[in-house]
Amino acid sequence: MKADSAEMSRLVKTARGQLDGVLRMIEEDRYCIDISNQLLAAMAILKKANREIIKAHMSCCVHEAIGSESAEQKLEELTALIEKL
Repeated sequence: MKADSAEMSRLVKTARGQLDGVLRMIEEDRYCIDISNQLLAAMAILKKANREIIKAHMSCCVHEAIGSESAEQKLEELTALIEKL
């Protein structure tokens, strides 16, 4: 992975902590909107991490593949991933 590993770990651990909090909120039968807001916060952090990983992939892996035999494959992988978003 070409993205900053420490930063990606921090983001994912933060999202995991938020999800643990959501589970506690569900178990405590907390207010639906509060639970939903916490889910949205976790999703936003994961989205940010994913965006950084894709950006690093484009800057490094795709950039290096341009002009090589693997260029088409890298572009197809990226296109398939973008379609999932």
